[in-house]
Amino acid sequence: MNWTAEILGQLEFYWETSLRPRLIGLGDDEFFWEPVEGCWSVRRLSDGTFAPDREWPEPVPPPVTTVGWRLGHIVVEVLEMRVDHHFGGRTMMRENAAWPGSADEALRRLERAYTAWCAGVRALDPEDWDAPVGAAEPPEWSELPFVTLALHINREVIHHSAEIALMRDLYRSRPGRGADAL
Repeated sequence: MNWTAEILGQLEFYWETSLRPRLIGLGDDEFFWEPVEGCWSVRRLSDGTFAPDREWPEPVPPPVTTVGWRLGHIVVEVLEMRVDHHFGGRTMMRENAAWPGSADEALRRLERAYTAWCAGVRALDPEDWDAPVGAAEPPEWSELPFVTLALHINREVIHHSAEIALMRDLYRSRPGRGADAL
């Protein structure tokens, strides 16, 4: 099995045909839009950086999250941290990660993180796909092979970007807006 071709083929196809086209025109109003009370978003901290709303353990059911929260999750936790932990210096931690504070910043960082993830995956040797992810991931993942992580990354990107697409549809179609808005 050529895991590199299969994993990247799926992610690159989704990026080119679904994800990237659906993000064209994203602005800050939409990025921070909270369609229901109690939404989780990204919020400016007193030092000027942004961080996500979160609780641990996560409430059941989890709150609705904004486009900014979902896009930030893809950028920071799904891609940037994995690039750093698997192909970089392993210095980025959830606790010190700066989240995007605008749509433009999120889109720039998404592009960079996606490109870096794909480059790292493309550089893997065939035997790397079977190797355990080790300390680069939480203990419950440490013995799993890299292919399992890569499949998980694809699922996360596809899942959360589909949610973003739905949020964009709802934003465009909210009451008082014309059908051709956005």
